[in-house]
Amino acid sequence: MARTKQSSASPAPGAGTVFALRAIGLVLAARWLLSMSQMGYLSSMRAMTSSPWACVTLVLLFLLLFLPGARARAERPLHPLPQWLRQALRLLALLSFLFAVWSVGFFTWTAGWKNAVHALGETNGWLLVAPALYAVVLWICRPRALWRTNIAARRFAIGRYAISIDTTTRTAVVWAESRKLGQYDARELSVKWPEGTVEATASENGSAGLGGIATAVAVVPKKRGLFGRDARPKMELLWDSPAAAGHNRKTVFRTALASEGDRNTARALDMSLRQSSSVAA
Repeated sequence: MARTKQSSASPAPGAGTVFALRAIGLVLAARWLLSMSQMGYLSSMRAMTSSPWACVTLVLLFLLLFLPGARARAERPLHPLPQWLRQALRLLALLSFLFAVWSVGFFTWTAGWKNAVHALGETNGWLLVAPALYAVVLWICRPRALWRTNIAARRFAIGRYAISIDTTTRTAVVWAESRKLGQYDARELSVKWPEGTVEATASENGSAGLGGIATAVAVVPKKRGLFGRDARPKMELLWDSPAAAGHNRKTVFRTALASEGDRNTARALDMSLRQSSSVAA
């Protein structure tokens, strides 16, 4: 008899994010129930009805435990959560984190360091664990691109924006996190580099003017940011369509090149768009 081929089960991309958020929700819910049992469930319920922060925490726990609409999908490896859920978790976790830090700080200010250390030991470190868990939720739900950069597959990620180029149809799809900004003709897109960008021209066979492709090789920001630090250079993706009368020059997105990886991705995107234009010509 022919045996069926057994393939090793591998988790879908994004399943780890869903598991981490549910695990944090379980830890927070367990601690919540423990605190209610120590205070008494009836008195805890009465205190919760008059506390808006308790309502915020309850909504956050509900979303973390059930994660409505969350589903790990291969085409969205870094965004298993719907956009509304990601933004809601980010907002509620930020409010809970600020309240937890303010509560611990105010208690330390009024009671003193010795009592704060004693309370930290009595709660088994929960005074520091709770803000850390809220910070982890904030970090998981931070603005991210839809996928990581894969130049071979013509997938680019710069900041929270993702670009996919189809070489067959010569179209480009642009995403802002998990929201689709639009679909464009790749030949009508171009990268606008910030001021201070040093450009070099690489021409094929060493002959100038034949198949020359200009690529940005260095970025030197000129402006100064907060506290005298160098401001991050920002690149723009422009759409220039001769068929779109009246609005044929549009900025698709503008984002900062925060790291060397973003700069390398921007160069690769510029190269791919220029190649699409040169093939069309």
